[in-house]
Amino acid sequence: MAEPRPRAIQGPPLMTSQLGMGALPHEGGVAFRIWAPHAEAVAVTGDFTGWSDDGVPAKPECDGIWHVDVPQAGVGDAYLFLIDGPDGRVRRIDPYARAVTNSVGNAVVVDLGPAPEGGFAPPPWNEMVIYELHVGTFHAPADDRPGGFDDAAARLSHLRDLGVNAIQIMPTMEFAGDVSWGYNPAHIFAVETAYGGPEGLRAFVAAAHQSGIAVILDVVYNQFGPSDLDLWRFDGWGEGDKGGIYFYNDHRSATPWGDTRPDYGREEVRRFLRDNALFWFETYGIDGLRFDMTLYIRTISGDEHHEGDRLPDGWSLMQWINQEIAERHPGRIVIAEDLRNEDAVTRPVEDGGAGFGAQWDAAFVHPVREVLMQPRDEDRSMAALVEALRKTADGDPFRRVVYTESHDEVANGKARVPHEIDREGQDAWHAQKRSTLGAALVLTAPGIPMLFQGQEFLQGDWFDDAIPLDWARREDFAGIVRLYRDLIALRRNLDTTSRGLTGHGIDFPLVDEARKLLVFRRFADDADAGVLVAMNFGAEPAHEVSVPLRRNAPTRARLNTDWRGYSALFGDFHSADLHVKRMDDGDLGKLSLGPYSAVIYTR
Repeated sequence: MAEPRPRAIQGPPLMTSQLGMGALPHEGGVAFRIWAPHAEAVAVTGDFTGWSDDGVPAKPECDGIWHVDVPQAGVGDAYLFLIDGPDGRVRRIDPYARAVTNSVGNAVVVDLGPAPEGGFAPPPWNEMVIYELHVGTFHAPADDRPGGFDDAAARLSHLRDLGVNAIQIMPTMEFAGDVSWGYNPAHIFAVETAYGGPEGLRAFVAAAHQSGIAVILDVVYNQFGPSDLDLWRFDGWGEGDKGGIYFYNDHRSATPWGDTRPDYGREEVRRFLRDNALFWFETYGIDGLRFDMTLYIRTISGDEHHEGDRLPDGWSLMQWINQEIAERHPGRIVIAEDLRNEDAVTRPVEDGGAGFGAQWDAAFVHPVREVLMQPRDEDRSMAALVEALRKTADGDPFRRVVYTESHDEVANGKARVPHEIDREGQDAWHAQKRSTLGAALVLTAPGIPMLFQGQEFLQGDWFDDAIPLDWARREDFAGIVRLYRDLIALRRNLDTTSRGLTGHGIDFPLVDEARKLLVFRRFADDADAGVLVAMNFGAEPAHEVSVPLRRNAPTRARLNTDWRGYSALFGDFHSADLHVKRMDDGDLGKLSLGPYSAVIYTR
């Protein structure tokens, strides 16, 4: 059936001093407000009514909004809405619920207030090193429960010592059950109960900030659920077998994860999503968002080049949200997982772009993993690496996130880099050497580098949301952890000798396909001598390699990934400072590299 118009309201709309949606506690009780345009009547029931079947009736305001002020309600009370719709009465959890008892339980009144004023400033994007983690498995307790925010906070000292200055958390919106990746949100304003709920997240953000670490939260707006979803036919109406007021009710509802794409063209749904994006900044003080799979916000089925597949309303929604965040919270980062290398995703809104600060770079991760995993040296392409290193997003390398491991790249038929290199020997020489060579590439490439949890101690196999990290490996592979720490220190220019790694510039003094050698220079500006990165992607050492250099090139060997202090399996190949010979048209350097090794040179 076609969607009926919202009920006409006789007389002026009810006005209230309690602005906003959901449960709004105040000194005289709690005000409740929901959108239910097809309801004949709405009431709220809960602890404050003894869970009466009648509840406290709400009154219509305007445009399908219902409101009731309940003096006897208070913070901590559980509640539900009773909605009399086209097919009778339904009981619904508040779409704006800030807390729930569980994904199929009740909403809970909470008074979170604004984010605490802490004075924390997130790092500049060109100095950011991101660490992606999954709260449920990052540091799980011994009793087989999923890990929570307090468990994750207990390992913040490890991340601080590693040098990480930003954490990207996989989604923590309330989802079905207690074990999940998090990309199946049931209640997008509520924080997952199994992780510790609202207070758990707030405490975790505060602890991260105290450790000098920014927090980026993964949000899911491309689809909801599909299970435990009270938004489905929220007020009883739906077109055919579709989902009603919060969803498209035609072919646009279909996504690869379920028939639950939000209706980006409907003003109330757009505001619901915009309110949610701002909520994390203004209530929890987070420092950034990562939007899951924006391709399916801006298209129906991912065919972006087909006019009929595009979703202009999804594009304009992302523009609106990104503009609001930029204006209200300058310096905060919003990252898109789009994976189509579309410059318009990170182009400013005023230039017609979607306005994201950065996007995950599929043009880096896929060719780099391919090079690392090739079993035969002769099949490794240095040209592919050059192309991956040169890539930018809308002309700016720091508008892309570069990585070799993420939750997507280590699951769904793919595994951790050491596992893909040597499935029979994930801790053996080949796996250690080539995976750490990949880490050196990520942490010296132009872009925002990202690691996935456990990568720094060679966590193997594939990601499973029910299997926690093996923290004993941190001690077993303490040298590898040190290598990551040393790489991050150079990447962040902590000793002031490697400013070039925070700059936009890159050039390639040497690309040798025959010997599988790659030498590139990173620099900030013309006055910056930069940082020289030499890499050997072959199993044989490279001796006395001639490299043309600019005048006053960096010559001091600051880090050699083949150092035996990083692993007893490494060869301790002697890579000395560059020996430079002055030539008429520049300098000529001589360097030597161990097998599958990188050496970083600074001034």
